[in-house]
Amino acid sequence: MTVRRLVIVGGVAGGASAAARARRLSESCGIVVFERGPHVSFANCGLPYFVGGEIAETDSLLLQTPDSLRSRFNLDVRVNAEVLSIDRAEHTVRVRETQTGREYTEPFDALVLSTGATPLRPPIPGIDRPGHFTVRNIPDVERILAWIGENRSRRSVVVGGGYIGLEMAEQLSRRGLATTVVEASPQVMAPLDPEMAAWLHRELVENGVGLFLGDPVAGFETPGPGESAKASVVVLRSGRRIEADLVVLGLGVRPEVALARGAGLDIGAAGGVRVDENLRTSDPSIFAVGDAIEVRDRVTGAWGIVPLAGPANRQGRIAADNVFGGDSRYEGTWGTAILRLFGLAVGCTGANERSLRRAGIPFEALHLHPGSHAGYFPGAEPIALKILFAPDTGRLLGAQAVGRDGVDKRIDVLATALKAGMTVHDLAELELAYAPPFGSAKDPVNMAGMAAQNVFAGRVRLAQWHEVAGLDPRRTVLLDVRRDDERERGTIPGSVHIPLDSLRRRLEELPRDHEIVVHCQSGQRSYFASRILTQAGFRVRNLTGSYRTWNTATQTPRS
Repeated sequence: MTVRRLVIVGGVAGGASAAARARRLSESCGIVVFERGPHVSFANCGLPYFVGGEIAETDSLLLQTPDSLRSRFNLDVRVNAEVLSIDRAEHTVRVRETQTGREYTEPFDALVLSTGATPLRPPIPGIDRPGHFTVRNIPDVERILAWIGENRSRRSVVVGGGYIGLEMAEQLSRRGLATTVVEASPQVMAPLDPEMAAWLHRELVENGVGLFLGDPVAGFETPGPGESAKASVVVLRSGRRIEADLVVLGLGVRPEVALARGAGLDIGAAGGVRVDENLRTSDPSIFAVGDAIEVRDRVTGAWGIVPLAGPANRQGRIAADNVFGGDSRYEGTWGTAILRLFGLAVGCTGANERSLRRAGIPFEALHLHPGSHAGYFPGAEPIALKILFAPDTGRLLGAQAVGRDGVDKRIDVLATALKAGMTVHDLAELELAYAPPFGSAKDPVNMAGMAAQNVFAGRVRLAQWHEVAGLDPRRTVLLDVRRDDERERGTIPGSVHIPLDSLRRRLEELPRDHEIVVHCQSGQRSYFASRILTQAGFRVRNLTGSYRTWNTATQTPRS
């Protein structure tokens, strides 16, 4: 099929990338981009930072304008233009100019849908009260700032602890508002496993953010006697009432599929437009990209919605290639992402424990707490690092990391390893850049691979943090091999203390008919202890991540 006219519905990451790539492939094709809003290409990932003032001007968020796209790429960009319907038989779309109401049809040979996603607004009583906002585009954040100024807002409530919710909580707090996060689940950041999310709970509370977990919103009410909220009183299921001068709804998004559904295109079980590996919909002349589509999880094979800018940009490029007869393929997603929360960075890639269990995929979970760079060089910070790998092959399945320095570097390396299908043996052998200010001779990624090799080879058996509470003292000894001063700062209840350097001469103090679960502060010394004990004939497991992981995972955050 010769494509003389390409129509793209929606801009931002996927649509704008498709348009620019299409022009590079064909100078003769007429390319029309319709965008319902006033901005065709903007940095929606930067919106929270505009609210907090780290990004000072809206112009900084505008990546391209209709004029710049016209002059550089010869694109016909029409903003404030909503595509109402698709006539697949006639190869036309019906368009309405939102400012004038004028409607008209536009023909196409090929169509790319980049309709994105819309914020969730569940039917909670009072959710549409004034002072309640979602964050999806530049007008949204401009309205938030106008409300704060006009109402002199001092207290904000963020409902939802996902990426946008946490970024908005950080930025509203930075702006000086007393901020509370309410999350219906027991943890923030669903892509993380619970013990990794616990580091974020601690960071929120330590930075003065109120945090209520496992307590969903029951309603948004008008302030009662003695209450002075300028937006709502947020009422939780527990009955707690939180006064809010501003409410931000960060409850997630759902794919914008009304246009596709109206055209009879296939919609998947997860609610997104179903596409093939070439990003074609069920109509061969229509492609779809970005937050509106379902993609395959590259680890589990499950279909899902992954509303991230990186995949959307790549999908736009791939769709444009295929519009003009190429065979570019989108392999799926690993869900690689990173978030800054006050002083912490948290990153993840690949599967978590929950998704692996749901898919029936066996795995081993390993925690460690290496330094961000050489410990003898000033400024090294611990990284809480977790990897998941296949017990039969050692293939990497997922990784999560939290810390104040070096998280982005390690997650990017691990994401690359996932893409390449590497095993923990490969991680151990990676040759990574080293100088004392930047890393260690054995990088945290190498250390994760080496520790996993020990598990794979059967040199150590692991215990997980959540198993500690169920250990039977009649059959198990929980052994602490830390120094005296470390133990004085906190212990796991019921543990027996024998410092590592004393262990060899005190073996007779341990019962040989019990299993020994050994821990230290982070897991390395307890590995040394487990090797001593194993070779002395004891049945041993090493508490992976040791006291640091257990302590963070089991703490109840105090707002």
